[in-house]
Amino acid sequence: MSAQRKDDHVRLAIEQQDGPRGVNQFDEVTFVHHALVGIDRQDVSLATAFAGVSWPVPIYINAMTGGSAKTGIINRDLAIAARETGVPIASGSMNAYFKDPSCADTFSVLRKENPDGFVIANVNANATVDNVWRAIELIRADALQIHVNTAQETAMPEGDREFSHWPGQIEKIASAVDVPVILKEVGNGLSRQTVLAVKDLGVSVADVSGRGGTDFARIENGRRELGEYAFLHGWGQSAPACLLDAQGVDLPLLASGGVRNPLDVARALALGAKGVGASGGFLRTLLDGGVDALIGQLTTWLDQLAALQTMLGARTPADLTRCDLLIQGSLRSFCAERGIETGPLARRTSSAEAHRETTGSTR
Repeated sequence: MSAQRKDDHVRLAIEQQDGPRGVNQFDEVTFVHHALVGIDRQDVSLATAFAGVSWPVPIYINAMTGGSAKTGIINRDLAIAARETGVPIASGSMNAYFKDPSCADTFSVLRKENPDGFVIANVNANATVDNVWRAIELIRADALQIHVNTAQETAMPEGDREFSHWPGQIEKIASAVDVPVILKEVGNGLSRQTVLAVKDLGVSVADVSGRGGTDFARIENGRRELGEYAFLHGWGQSAPACLLDAQGVDLPLLASGGVRNPLDVARALALGAKGVGASGGFLRTLLDGGVDALIGQLTTWLDQLAALQTMLGARTPADLTRCDLLIQGSLRSFCAERGIETGPLARRTSSAEAHRETTGSTR
């Protein structure tokens, strides 16, 4: 049952990639173009650091799959692509391994094929501390993702219906492990209140994982004979909305959900993300063209992100947070309703210039 469900997830996720897509709020984030801020490409670094973690690049392959023979092959190829490009990678939910240890190799292949890379284990908020340690040890994980997914579980025919214990279990896991803990949604977003809450639970990083990418509530509803949970399709907030909502919270943020290209990566970094993940688009490339095609896509994305930083005058991904941004459309309306000021984002360089004039700083 679990293996079949994992294969169904891949099939239904690809159907979403091939089908019509709704409004993507990354398109409502625009860089103000300044024609004379460009720098030399040789001065650009893609390295990023947060919560004691250092990555050579700010793009990562986010959690996808594992638990069946077919998904084990997918994980093998994803790991090879990560190894060849230096991109960090997260496993899919390892709950299947806890239920059936015989599928361990569909997850351990991530480390076997990528022995020196940054690999992230993924568990749900119901996982026991013992099982969390099993997951970390199986793939020699450098970090741990705990995913939260109430909308998915609600639409899932055999899903969980009890969520009140999640905060306590997350806190227990975070205090028990010795690797950074990432709290991750699965495509419905993390509100400011949620980010503040998980910070108090001892989580190291939050991946906002917003609406706009793979819709797992829609996937689970697609497994229902009657499809009676269609009203949950598109539930939640987008990654740009979540990043704006969480401004000023003292917790490192990652962003995923609806990331389609290097410009979306740059937008998320400019909104404060330390790293940006994608899943569905990478999976589509892998299944269409094989591992070489995915290596080519990742290499192109990294090259184009460096080109964008060069044009925008950002020597590092963190420097993108100094670029002027315009927030428009429905995303601007979201900000207005949530009491988020967007004007200062459009005047970052003017504010920095005024500060330099006041202090006499040359930086």
